Order: sequence, then structure tokens, then C-alpha cells
Amino acid sequence: MDYQASYRAWLEAEALEPSLRAELEAISGDPAEQEERFYTELAFGTAGLRGILGAGTNRMNVHVVRRATQGLADYLNTFESAKQRGVAIAYDSRRMSAEFAKEAALVLAQNGIPAYLYSTLHSVPQLSFTVLHFKCIAGIVITASHNPPAYNGYKVYWEHGGQAGPEQAEAILGCIRQVDYFGVQPMAESTALDKGLLRMIGQEVDEAYYVAIQTLLLHPALVREKGKELKLVYTPLHGSGYVPVREILHRIGVENVSIVAEQAQPDGSFPTVKAPNPEDPAAFDLACRLADEVGADVILATDPDSDRLGAAVRCKDGGFNVLSGNQIGSILIHYILSSKAALGTLPSNGLVVKSIVSTRMADAVCAYYGVEIRAVLTGFRFISEQIAQCEATRERQFLFGFEESYGFLAGSFARDKDAICAAMLLSEACVVYKEQGKTLYDVLQEMYATYGYFKEAVKSYTLEGKAGIQKIGSAMAALRRDPPAKIGGEAVSAWEDFIVGERRTAAGAEPIGLPKSDVLRYFLPGGAWLCIRPSGTEPKLKLYIGASAQKEALVDERLANLLAGAEGILGRLLD
Repeated sequence: MDYQASYRAWLEAEALEPSLRAELEAISGDPAEQEERFYTELAFGTAGLRGILGAGTNRMNVHVVRRATQGLADYLNTFESAKQRGVAIAYDSRRMSAEFAKEAALVLAQNGIPAYLYSTLHSVPQLSFTVLHFKCIAGIVITASHNPPAYNGYKVYWEHGGQAGPEQAEAILGCIRQVDYFGVQPMAESTALDKGLLRMIGQEVDEAYYVAIQTLLLHPALVREKGKELKLVYTPLHGSGYVPVREILHRIGVENVSIVAEQAQPDGSFPTVKAPNPEDPAAFDLACRLADEVGADVILATDPDSDRLGAAVRCKDGGFNVLSGNQIGSILIHYILSSKAALGTLPSNGLVVKSIVSTRMADAVCAYYGVEIRAVLTGFRFISEQIAQCEATRERQFLFGFEESYGFLAGSFARDKDAICAAMLLSEACVVYKEQGKTLYDVLQEMYATYGYFKEAVKSYTLEGKAGIQKIGSAMAALRRDPPAKIGGEAVSAWEDFIVGERRTAAGAEPIGLPKSDVLRYFLPGGAWLCIRPSGTEPKLKLYIGASAQKEALVDERLANLLAGAEGILGRLLD
């Protein structure tokens, strides 16, 4: 892509938004910045678009959003039902989210496709629910999830309520490439409203969502009776969770909820955190301070689009321990399966689904209760595909799905990560265990005693820009050419390359049985494993490690050894 020609073409475009023109004029003497903004277009994949806000083809801006929506509209109009079924649209608290959402709605309207638009910020799971509720052909969420403030994004959902799959994404991308950045004309808002092509979503959909997810409660009467005794601190981290999380906790009877005031209001600059990510323990600093003031038992946190839930639990020493996504997922699986078993409602054909980089403690819990667990590629759409398969065949009953990156889903009312529902269930678990004289920390220790110690480590290597993307690609290629025989001094017993779809051992190769993806996974004796993959939404190379043992000291030692060995290998390749 000729970045200089693209830069000049944008500057010369009469339709270029004035603020974006000013940005480009300001870099007239900076070829490196011009290249960074125009050397490529934002990739449109199964997670849609995501990028830094600003002018250029490699940035998120109104022209990129209009073009993407026109391409989506062109694709949708190949289906006869598109003009009847329409598209649901939601947005989070990020800068330009509301503006991008309305632009998308009005471009769809111009193409004769009705847009159901929320007038206030709403979460990803609520959008997923809305797609199913209105039987829409597709959905859009304007969000960059937990990325830093400079980012925003555009996620496309399909009629099943989950993110668009590879086939849809490829077809949509083909349509987008046929569209000129400055040739898209949105319909006037007043005209779209008059024609019924812009339809504002009312509170009745929120009400339907709240009613639906409450059916997933396992001990509703106990929570209504004892919920007020639980002291809980919640922070929405300046995002969309403030209203729905407070509302659902109120409805189930968890009333003693203290909100982190400094992080309560929506604010796309996220002024109190480096990144609004419940994976980062630093995001809990203000919440921990408040929890000590009010004597809270547990802390909950949601990211800007409320699809990820983080939690911190009170420990024996009185301090708070921020749980990993793997620990939260394992606790929820243990709570759901043990409760259903005790109530006599655990189905014989139950199914739990996790990503391939998530903890094997989940496998141990499921084995204990005789429940099947399946591992799928990273990306929650793969979990939503399993839900769709369960509903189509009725061979299995979906119970729970999770990813180590703080994504959890119970039931099938939404088809993406649902931090609101997860907050409800984890709060219920806290009430139930408190009645038994236990905290979540106590429960986790009991789980280690029952299932063994399972621990994991995750490290991300962030490499910004064109050079960073190239380094990540080169590192993955080098690992494929020369796979490590040892990691941390331990021999690799098997490794998997998801690009070619093979598992390789000394005895030969066999199929993996999962879709192709740019992922490498290594296995060592005793159940330890490592996985390396580029992030699908950020300029990162991600390393995942898992190990287990009957004693905590042993698993800690092995995990540290494997992490050091892997860091040495990746450090050399990325240097």
C-alpha cells in the first residue's frame, strides 16, 4: 500500500472531517507518522475492527466506520430478510463510541436496513441478547473492550448472537474493500426516524434481559433472604456496567453494594487507571481502599463494555487477593456443578466449554462431577458455536463457558462473555458460602485440596506499529522452523501447530481436530503446557503457561522455571 498516495488522497478529499484534516496537516513534515497511519488498513477479522483513534486508514475514525458499515450493509443485502430483520447496535463509554454507533445506524438506514439503536451506553452481553430478542440478522458494538483510552473498535455480531465467524468476516471484508472511504452518505437522522429505519431501543429489552438471567440463579430464595449480609464493593471502571450490574444485584437481594465513586461515571479517558482492565491488579487499587473502609467481603470489577469480570477476595490476613480469570472460572464451575449436584438438577449430558489456554483445573472439576468439558480456540465465538450446536442437536446441555482472560458465560441468553450475569452468579456464590462460614478464598483452598494445585502464568509482549507486527510474524515463523526441544531445561513431549492442524510427537503427526489458527502449543511431562499466539485484537504476542502438582510449592517452582525458559526463547526472537 502506497502510504504517501493514501495520505495525499485523504488530504485532498472534500468530504474529510475538519478535525481529521487538521490532524493530517499537522503531520505534513513527518513521513514516519504518515506511514504508520496509512501503510495498511485496519484489519477486519472475526473481532471486527480495532485501532487507535485518529485520521488515516490504519486508525479508527468516522470514515473508516462508514466504510465498514457500508460493506456490512452490502453483504447483508445479499440476504432477502435483511431489510425486515435489521441490525441491533450498542456502544460503550469510549471516546467517539456514541458518534460511531449513530453513524453506523444511519448508514444502514441509507441502505434500507432498519437499525435498532440504544440511546445510552450498553454492554456487549446486552447487545448479544438484543440480537436474539429482536431476531436481528446482525449486531454491532462500538467498543475496544479493555484496551487503553486511545483505542476504539467495531465488533460485528451475527444472527445467533455471537460474533461473526470467519466466513462472514471474510465476506464482509470483501464488500468493504469495494467501498470508497469518502463515498458513503449516511441518511439524515430525522429522515431515518420518520421512515422507521432508526428505531430506538426501549427499557423493555433491558427488563427482558434481567428477567432471563435471573433464571440461572441456583439459590434465589437464600440470596433474597441473606443477600443483604454480603458486603460488596463494585467498580465499573468508567464503563457500561454501572447501571446493569447494580440493577441485577439489587433485584436478587444483594443490597449492601458500595460503588467506587471515582470510577462510577462513564469516561472514555479512564482517568483513574492505566488501562480499564480487570486483568490488571492495579485497576483494583481504589476498590481495595474502599473495601477496607466499608469492611467488604469481595470486590467486583467490569471492563468498559462489561463483557469481562474481575474479582478480589478477602484473605485470612485481612488483605485482598485479586483472582485470576482461571480462578474465577474454576470457582464458578465448582459452584454451579456442586450446587446442581446437591439439588439433583445436574444433567447427565451437561457440557462446559473453555479455551485451549485456560486452566486444567476446570477439567479436574468437571471430571469430579462427571461432566464433559471441551476445549476450543481462543475467542468467545468458538464457545458460542458450541452453544448453537447444543441447541441444534440437543445431545448436550450447555452449562458454562469461560476464557482465562476474564470472560464467563452461563446459560444461552447471550452468546458472548457476560460480566453482568457472572457478577450475579459470583455474588450468589459469595452469599451461599458466607452462610456456610466461608469466603471465596476459603473455597479456593478447598478446591486445591480436592482437585490439586493448578496454576498459570500469562505474559504479553507488546510491539506497536508496522515493525512490531513484522517481529511477531517473524518470531512465529522461527518457532515453526526450529521448534524448541526443551523449555526451561524440560523436554518437550509433544507440540501442536494450529496453522497446519497437527499434533507432533516422536511417533509422528496426527490431526488436532480444531480450526486453523496462528497458535503453537507445547506439552511437557506431568501435565505442564505452554501456548504462544499473536493477539487477535492488539499488537501483542501472548505466552500462556500452565502446570499442576499436589503441593503449591512444587507447582510454583515449576511454573517459574518454565516461564523463565520461555521468556529466554521469545526474548531472543523478538529482540
